This record gives sequence, C-alpha cells and structure tokens, in this order.
Amino acid sequence: MRVSTDEQAEKGFSQRNQEEMLRKYCSINQIQIRNVIYEDHSAKTFNRPQWKKFLDDVKKNKNKINLVLFMKWDRFSRNAGDAYQMINVLRKLGIEPQAIEQPLDLSVPENKMMLAFYLAAPEVENDRRALNTFQGLRRGKKEGRHMGMTPYGYANKVTEDGKKNIAIVPEKAVKVIWVFEQIAKNIFSTESIYQMAKEKGFGISKNNLWLIIRNPLYCGKIVVPKYRDEEERWVNGQHEPIITEGLFYRVQDVLDSKARTYRPKIKTIENFPLRGFFLCPKCGQKLTGSKCKGRNKYYYYYHCDKVCKWRVNSEIANKIFKEHLNKFKPLEEVKKLYAAVLLEGYREHTGVIADEKKKSLEQIAVYEKKLSVARNLLVTEKIDAEDYNLMKIEYNAIISKLEKEMGNVEDDRASIEHLTTTGLENLLKLGEAFDGGTLADSRELIGLIFPENFTFQEQKIRTARVNEMVNCIYLVNNRLRAKKKGQKMIFFFCPE
Repeated sequence: MRVSTDEQAEKGFSQRNQEEMLRKYCSINQIQIRNVIYEDHSAKTFNRPQWKKFLDDVKKNKNKINLVLFMKWDRFSRNAGDAYQMINVLRKLGIEPQAIEQPLDLSVPENKMMLAFYLAAPEVENDRRALNTFQGLRRGKKEGRHMGMTPYGYANKVTEDGKKNIAIVPEKAVKVIWVFEQIAKNIFSTESIYQMAKEKGFGISKNNLWLIIRNPLYCGKIVVPKYRDEEERWVNGQHEPIITEGLFYRVQDVLDSKARTYRPKIKTIENFPLRGFFLCPKCGQKLTGSKCKGRNKYYYYYHCDKVCKWRVNSEIANKIFKEHLNKFKPLEEVKKLYAAVLLEGYREHTGVIADEKKKSLEQIAVYEKKLSVARNLLVTEKIDAEDYNLMKIEYNAIISKLEKEMGNVEDDRASIEHLTTTGLENLLKLGEAFDGGTLADSRELIGLIFPENFTFQEQKIRTARVNEMVNCIYLVNNRLRAKKKGQKMIFFFCPE
C-alpha cells in the first residue's frame, strides 16, 4: 500500500482502503499473505525505504515469495523506465508483480502494450503537474514575487488583496545590513566577519551566509533563471529591499575581486591588535605574537618566525603606533574648515552622480526602444528569430550593465551635515578609539587608515601609503603647525 506525502494529506484513508481491498482479493483467490507493507514515498523512483527493505527480504527468502500485489500500477511506479527494469528484477527472483484493479498476464506479449499504457499514464500526469508548477513559479518570479522558502531577514505575509509576499523582520534585517557593510569595507575576511556575526547572534550556517551575500533579493531584485530561448534576467521585486543596490554591488566587487588586499583575521589576542598589519623590518614577513612568562607576570612580544628572529615588546609597539596615529587627528581649531570643505566636496560629487544617473537612464531608454523595434520587426517577419535573439541578448546585457552602474553610485543626501560633524568628532578621538575601543574596532581603524602593511624603523612607524583623506589632514596639520605668527597662509585641498 503506497501513497505519496501529498496524497496522504488529501486522502487520509487511502492506505486503509487499499489494505482492505487487497486482503479481500487474497481471501477470494486463496492467496497466503506473507507480509503487509505500508509506504508513504513518491513513486518517481524505487529509492524508497520500504521497497528496498522488501527487496532485501525477497533475496534472503528466495523461492518462498512468488507474488507482490498492489491496487493499480501507479501504486507500483510512476516511472515507466524504472518500472520495466524492476519488473525484470522481480521476475528473475521468481516473483510476479500484479495490480488487482488492472490485472495483466505478462506471459501474453500483447499485454505488454497495456502495461506500457498503465505505466506511462501516471508518469505523464506527474510530468504535466511538474511543468504546470514550474511555469507558475516562473510567472510569479517575472512579476517580481519571491517564490520558495522565506529568506533570512524576511517573514511571509498576506496582502489585503489575498496575495502572498514577504515582509522585513527588523531585528534580523539589522544583522543582514551589518554583514553587507562589513564585507563592503574590505578590511576583514568573510570568514572573520562570519565569526563576528555568530557572536552577535547571527544564527545561520556559513553556507547560508554565502547564499545571503550573493542573493540580489536583498537589494530588491528577483532572479528569473535562463529557460529555453529566454536569457537570465533580474526584475524589480514586489518586496521591500533590506540593502541598497549600491551596497550589494560593492559587496559583489569585493567577493569577485582578484587583486584583493590583505584582509586579516579578526580572531587575535587583545595584546596584539597590530598582528596581520605589522611587517618584520629585517625580512619583510608578517609578524606574529606570543607571550613569555617572566618572574612575576607575562610579557607580550611581536616577533618574526623566520631566521632573523626579530622581536619587539607589544606594549612599546602599541604605544608608538598610537602616537603615530595621533598625527592624523584634525586640529580642533580648524574643525569648521574641514566640515565646510567636506560639505562642498560632497555637493560637487552628488552633482556629478545626478548627471551620471541621468545619462544612464537616457541610454537605457534608447536600448529599450531598440529592443521594442526589434520585437516589432520579428512580429512582422522582417527579421528571423535567430537575429532577434542575438539583438535581445546584446541589448539586455547593455541594459543590465547600465543598471548595475546606476546602483553603484548612490545619491544619499540625508543628514550629511550630521554625518560630517560626527565623523570629525570621531577623528579628534583617533588615539583614544584605538586604545579604548574593542579589538575589532581597533583593527578596523588600522585597516581603514593603512591600506598597506607597515613596519618599524628607528623606533618609528614606516608605511608605504596611508588613506588619501587622512594623508591630506596630516599635510594640512603640518603646514598649520609650521606657520609662523603674522605669516600669510595659502590652503590647498587634496583631490579624492
């Protein structure tokens, strides 16, 4: 007696009814029942627990079983190819399969035609149902609806008109935003960010995290996969996005980048915040850290594992680094000047962004018009389907590229003055942030200011390059400090 899971849900008494009919048949035909088998798996394959158990029993008790009964052939199998193969296996073991409502004497050759019909009909029914389901899911995706399991950060909801969709769960969405923002900074490895996320209560597996950061659903897009002559494309979803398109594309660029900057692991001992950034001045290898037990306490050292064995006390190195960091603090006296310059630069930059977006929109409109003209030519049979498909692929690729470029340039003018003021206040506390912040914050700060690793030389920090903005502050500070009383001062500002 077999039912699939969905059949069991729809017809709760199906197995009991099958058993009653089979027992009655055995009683009338004086057939001795050796075993009664219940199964609730799909008949698309014979990879079913109870069936495999039955075959093992048959092989152990060869020549003791000569008949296997079921109601109809679709209870036996819904796959014609597998069914023929299994019938041959059973007949070699001396067992005859038989459906009591569709009886066939398989020793008569003509009956094999009826067997083919009985086996093909349920398979065709299955295939038609699967195709209808597939087409329904694809249509839903084209309309911008998420089809499938609810992604992390969302919950199922039903709209007023009865349609199902997904809605943001704020407490989970905050964690998703945090992960995307951390990866976009390109400071720590994805593995390190995953470990940090777990500590913050982001309770998902590493594989699921990877699926999240690759899923355009979070920026409001639905992927319609390639099918036959239709290319894969993204459509605007009906759901609310958790992150912006720009943030999503920045994360993809970080994940896809081949020339990736060194991104240290976040897991390290509190006494060694510079580990992963600090190079040996003798051999140029990255320094590691370890502790040595003294008479009364432990001493911590950055040291080289190579032949040179160079080392420095971590307290001394951290102190020198903090002093070096303070050189990049803006001068309190000219804080307003920095704020004014930043606001002016922002306004100029956002003006460029608006122009870029306008140009991109105009180009998209041009290519959409070309696609529409090509479609009309196809309908009027002025071009063939092959030419139309080539044009469609080319134009869709250009449109997708332009949309991606538009997503990469964000035009967020909200609360820029507040952000500028807050940022400058934080820069004024640069050394304290390194000393008093968490280990993760300290290492993020180091990575932001120093895109390349640094080393020691004559008890001073030496680095090939620092962040452009921070370097501009350092140059302005030096000129202001060097200015003599009464001397004219000409300011210059560094380009981005």
